[in-house]
Amino acid sequence: MQSVIFNNASQQTAERFSKQGAHMLRVGLQDGDDVVARAGSMVAFEGIVEFDGEYQSQRQHHSQHMTGEVLPLMRCFGQGTVYLANLAQHVHVLDVDHEGLTVDSSYVLAMDAHLHWDVVSVESQYGIPGVGAYNTLITGQGKVAITTSGSPLVLRVTPQQLCSVDADAVVAWSSSLRVQMQAQTSSKSIWRRRGNTGEGWELNFMGDGHVVVQPSEMLPPQQTSFGQRLQFQQGAGPGLGQGGAWGPR
Repeated sequence: MQSVIFNNASQQTAERFSKQGAHMLRVGLQDGDDVVARAGSMVAFEGIVEFDGEYQSQRQHHSQHMTGEVLPLMRCFGQGTVYLANLAQHVHVLDVDHEGLTVDSSYVLAMDAHLHWDVVSVESQYGIPGVGAYNTLITGQGKVAITTSGSPLVLRVTPQQLCSVDADAVVAWSSSLRVQMQAQTSSKSIWRRRGNTGEGWELNFMGDGHVVVQPSEMLPPQQTSFGQRLQFQQGAGPGLGQGGAWGPR
């Protein structure tokens, strides 16, 4: 059998986390060196690999229940290689240091099992309880794989170069950044979108770090099952918090 499809054969590498094409993650597993991944994201594996539901602490479970920032995870362990993907989104591998990374849980694909995660929030500039949003803070030293809808834009933020991002397009950012949520509006009610521009909440970033923005304000279909029509969510809520310093690859 001959075909150009065989150009997409598995790419052997010594790296633990590596991209298999633009839309798939390849993770090498050894005994005692587990990885946690988005539940249901396995598309293939080689060797002796097992999967189990990931334990969540009482704090993590409570935070997800109260905020709606849900990160469903499974543990992958054994000896072999596992391939992960989510809705053919673009995959990116980040090196996270001890300060951590803040990311919308919808775009977390996998991470080293020894990393810690929790839900964090940022309030709006108006200081109104409940006006703000929630993201996932990942801390420790290790690798995290995230996804984006399309090729992302990475903005460099410095004390001299601030940036503002649509809250529905932001994916992740560095913890070294100060984040403020605001809505530029002339309406008497801050709950209304500004004018007829179609723009809503935005995040202002200050400090020294990076911000990842995807070319889409659409969240991918979530929690779909066989026989159900895939539904996209528009403006399902901005993602925020205090995140970590990281290095994109």
